[in-house]
Amino acid sequence: MAHTHATRIREFITGRHPQAELTDTQDIFSLGFINSLFAMELVMFIEKEFTVSLPNDELRIDNFRTIAAMSELVERRLAATASAA
Repeated sequence: MAHTHATRIREFITGRHPQAELTDTQDIFSLGFINSLFAMELVMFIEKEFTVSLPNDELRIDNFRTIAAMSELVERRLAATASAA
């Protein structure tokens, strides 16, 4: 399931940056694909796409540095939502 999350996140990023050929572990900030506006769009995309809420303590750059980190963030938030239900 996490692979599906990673694929959808990668597709969102490459939709904005078609030249990007990203692996799950590349630092998208150091590659220059993320600015502050796109970072907020990424947060909103993740919340809407995966129906998760991202509390302020999860809005750390390390959670968004790689596709793998974002996928893990989605998994954590989905697990937290499931356990709260």
